[in-house]
This record gives sequence, structure tokens and C-alpha cells, in this order.
Amino acid sequence: MSHMTIDPESSLPLYAQVEAVLAASIADGTYPPGSRLPNEESLLERFGVSRTTLQKTVQNLIKRGLIEIRRGKGTFVTQPKITQELTELSGFVEDMRALGRHPSARLVDRQVVPANDRVARQLGLAAGTLVMRIQRVRLADGMPLSFDETWLPKDIGEKIIGNDLDTEPIFSLLEQKYDMPLVEAEYRLEATCADETVAQALGIAPGSPIFLIERTSYCAGHQPVDYEKLYYRGDQIQFVTRLARRTKRG
Repeated sequence: MSHMTIDPESSLPLYAQVEAVLAASIADGTYPPGSRLPNEESLLERFGVSRTTLQKTVQNLIKRGLIEIRRGKGTFVTQPKITQELTELSGFVEDMRALGRHPSARLVDRQVVPANDRVARQLGLAAGTLVMRIQRVRLADGMPLSFDETWLPKDIGEKIIGNDLDTEPIFSLLEQKYDMPLVEAEYRLEATCADETVAQALGIAPGSPIFLIERTSYCAGHQPVDYEKLYYRGDQIQFVTRLARRTKRG
């Protein structure tokens, strides 16, 4: 347990002193990621401060991203964000395994739908053409991380859904089972808020911050084969990439 250093004579306000002690206890592993902090009464007794002071401490630790309040459950130390590199085309399962996480999936829905303008354009089809839409929740170590909507040309999609999509990644099926090697993809990243569908799928409040990645993957000859909208929890992941300096001309 971190040494308690609450000094009423200090020029540092009491809330800041309590904050420093709790932050140190989180940093040294006394309260590891995912663990629950002692309840308010226990902390009031331990530090001998007012409820108002403790509440200010808690608000500051939330702002710093060190703790989160889960309604009806208590206050928990946050998990560090998953950091994923955007340097090459890879699927969720590959990404999570590379980070030492256990990936899993839950099929939410699959159905043949007419392609709207956006989907049709990305797949190189006429608007209204029937396509397969697959919706899944992707989990890392059992925690919902992203809600994925995938659109595939109907003939390819009908093959894909004959497989167990809770365990088999679509990228692997396309490449290994159906001999459709992917060569490149176009990514578009956008900040948005979780609507009711996404919020329910991910177990978060509607309006929560979401990274929306639109990804169109291509086979040889720039043939689009897979269009996705990937809704990642903004509180659980960050993306990094490395960019070379553009060569100056002239």
C-alpha cells in the first residue's frame, strides 16, 4: 500500500494530496487495472477528509483517465487502452493476437439486403444490388471492443455465412478457404457517437465516443470484395501509425 501522506499543514489542498496517494497506489499496482477501489465510506475513514473533498479527488482521477464509475457497481481502475498500429492490412483476430489479447466474436445478424448508395459504390455495384450484410461484436479478453458491419457481394457472402463466424475470421476465410487473397485496403477514420444499435452491442451508453473506421478491402486488380464499418470503443483503443516525410520537389 502506498505510504499515506495527508498533511493538514501542507500548502497542497487535501483533495490533491488524496489524489496523489490514490494515483500512486494505482501506479504501483496496489490497485491493478480492472480492480475496484474501496467504497466511499472506506476512503473517507482512511483519509479523514470530507465527502466534498473526496468527490473532488474522484472527479480529478476520472478526468485523468485513471478510474471510471460503473453505475451500480462502484469505482474501478481503468484498463490501459489497447494500442493498435495502422501500418498494414490485418484483421481483428491477427491484431489482438499480436497484442497478446484473446480475440473472440459474437454473430449478431446476417441477412441479404439491397446495397445503399455508399455500400454499392464501395463494392463497385449498382445501387440496390443484393449484398450480404454481417453484423458482429468483436471482443478482446471477453470485453466488447468493436461492433462490425461487413458487406460482401451476395455470392461471396453466401459462402462465408456457411462457416462459424464466431470463431472464423472473414479475412482468413476469403484468403484460405475461397482463394481470394487481399492485397490492399482503403481506411477512413472518423470520430462519432454511439447510436442505440452500436451502444447496445457494445454495452455502453448511447452517445459514447466511437472511432468509426470504414475499410474497403481489395483483391488483385483493385477488385473490391469486402466493405466494413468498424465501430471501436473510443475509451478502449487508440491507433498509431508511422509516416515518412513527403519528398520535397524542386
